[in-house]
Amino acid sequence: MDNVGIVVDDLTATIDFFRDVGLELEGRATIEGEWAGRVTGLGDQRVEIAMMRTPDGHGRLELSRFLTPPNVADHRNAPVNALGYLRVMFAVDDIDETLEKLRKHGAQLVGEVVRYKDAYRLCYIRGPEGLLIGLAQELS
Repeated sequence: MDNVGIVVDDLTATIDFFRDVGLELEGRATIEGEWAGRVTGLGDQRVEIAMMRTPDGHGRLELSRFLTPPNVADHRNAPVNALGYLRVMFAVDDIDETLEKLRKHGAQLVGEVVRYKDAYRLCYIRGPEGLLIGLAQELS
């Protein structure tokens, strides 16, 4: 897999949030032109993107803010059991420390931090713009 795409309204705030999850900003750019519209099927489009890379370099998030055409649907408040692509889960070294950082960006727990056997501590949070994010801390 090359990347997962997420459409947002506030690109800068979302970049800051994912930096505190542990991702690194690879770059930002504005994408526009006839070729881009042919790929997406949106025709004339202009979109700001930011590529975020996981610390191990094996995964990336493409954050997109559409300037034209405007966003047409919003499923950010969908529950965990909604159909379709819903959340991204990140492995973190310390779930409590990560939650403390992310709360400064307005992140809120969806349920609780739970322990799965002696293997993981897990939780879901709502991040910027209501995005559903999973956090997993592997237990040694």
